[in-house]
Amino acid sequence: MNIALVQLQPVAGEPEQNRDQAVAQISQASDKGADLVVLPELFTVGYFAFDAYESCAEAFEGPTVDRLTKAAIEHEVAILGGSFIEDLAATSTVETPNESGLANTSVLIDAGGAIRAWYRKRHLFGYESEEATRLVAGDTIGVAELDGFTIGITTCFDLRFPELYAEYLNAGVTLMLVPSAWPSPRPLHWETLTRARAIENQWYLVAVNGAGTVAGVDLLGHSAMYDPWGQTVVSLGEAASMDIGEANANTVEQIRVEFPVVSKRLRD
Repeated sequence: MNIALVQLQPVAGEPEQNRDQAVAQISQASDKGADLVVLPELFTVGYFAFDAYESCAEAFEGPTVDRLTKAAIEHEVAILGGSFIEDLAATSTVETPNESGLANTSVLIDAGGAIRAWYRKRHLFGYESEEATRLVAGDTIGVAELDGFTIGITTCFDLRFPELYAEYLNAGVTLMLVPSAWPSPRPLHWETLTRARAIENQWYLVAVNGAGTVAGVDLLGHSAMYDPWGQTVVSLGEAASMDIGEANANTVEQIRVEFPVVSKRLRD
């Protein structure tokens, strides 16, 4: 599977402009041979544009999922729609954790336009962030089978909670996607946690971050893809950019057999 890491710089509070930007990058990634395109966290609104969350919120079946579904069909590519602000009260087609409130929601769409999985961020960030007070947390994991991989979805701050990744490992995940909006002050944590989650679970991990300054906050960029050994497959810089890395499902199986960490793990 060829996976495109699309490191965007969202325009704060401008979802239509940001969707246009994302679709343009999806088109380019498809032209370069991508099978799956991964977008950053809250690419529609900009993570730190907290005051725009409510006005930019939409139903799960709203304009973002609709636009990405059409792009997946047109360009024949699967898409992980980094995340968007979901209005739970307006959502009608999928189960929600609450009858009301806003969620940080990712959606996985296959190349035929079918919704394969969705994930609402479980761990909401509260340090110098309003996410934890403005949004409600999800309560499930998001898993789907796609092109020989079992794909899992988490979001940014989730990286600090390895017990969540153990749930995904128990679900058979072999490829983890992590859309993010990691700010610039903690680059060591970003690199260490993303690589560690790949090594300890012996899977591919694709962490796609935002870039540039959004609502006055500098994002780190440095999106990365690691193989099950923790070796770097793709590494981006600070600026908005895109690159493609290859993942092989047989590599996951081979490494797990040759170096049996996953099979030796104690499980509940």
